[in-house]
Amino acid sequence: MKHKITVMVTIDAPIDKVWEMFTTPKHIVNWNFASADWHAPKATNELKVGGRFIYTMAAKDASMSFDFTGYFSVINPNHEISYILDDERTVNTTFITKGKQTEVVETFEAEEENTIELQQLGWQAILN
Repeated sequence: MKHKITVMVTIDAPIDKVWEMFTTPKHIVNWNFASADWHAPKATNELKVGGRFIYTMAAKDASMSFDFTGYFSVINPNHEISYILDDERTVNTTFITKGKQTEVVETFEAEEENTIELQQLGWQAILN
């Protein structure tokens, strides 16, 4: 059984705006990286159950790059997205209205290459 890690953030924006920023490739490229020395040069997705996504993450100095890939298993607009990564780990993201803010809660199965702490810090940095 894989260890599950949860990260969350509260965003000062309504849920429909947060959903759009989280799911639209033209916006994903502006936030889907953990630090200022990385970027997301490309993002594509087919936002439907069974649809594929490919989010490229790369070091700005071109020293490293990888594709974060998988397919969507649940799409409940403005509420929930679940997906299965190509390495078969699962990720579930929920969107919760908190007055004029939106809480985003992401739970994912840890991989075995990096420590739990490093994975939690990395995913939290991306979500922030």
